[in-house]
Order: sequence, then structure tokens, then C-alpha cells
Amino acid sequence: MDTIDTIRFARPAFGAQAGPLAHRGFVGRLAVVLGSIARQIDRLLERRRGRLALLEMTDEQLKDIGVSRCDAHREGIRAFWE
Repeated sequence: MDTIDTIRFARPAFGAQAGPLAHRGFVGRLAVVLGSIARQIDRLLERRRGRLALLEMTDEQLKDIGVSRCDAHREGIRAFWE
């Protein structure tokens, strides 16, 4: 009987979620989703900070990294989600 119980409980029930979130409760899954959203927002804000930094660079600094003033301006005015 122990072998049958082991096999039965080792497999997810039909329609049950299988994967890393399968054994977490609602709060655990919510925490994972909110963490993912927070990381995405952080990436978007970091991209925006980088674009604003391009706008603050001098012509000499832009020349050092191989970017023209026009390209820096075009990139700097883009929305953070692009």
C-alpha cells in the first residue's frame, strides 16, 4: 500500500497546476507575481535613468561612447516603456 500512496501523491491531480508555484498557497503565488512586477518596474526605471543620463552628457562624452547628440536626444526623449 505504501508504494501506491507514494505514486498517487507524487503526481499532481488532474487540472492541478504543476511547476514551481504548484505547492505554494495563494499568498506565496501572489508574492511571486508582485516580486516579478517589481523587478520589471525596476528595469523600466533603470532604462529611463540611463536615457536621461544621455541627455546630460557633454558632446565630448557622447563622442567617447560613439553616440551623436541627435541620437542621444532621440533616445533620451523616448518613453520608459519603449
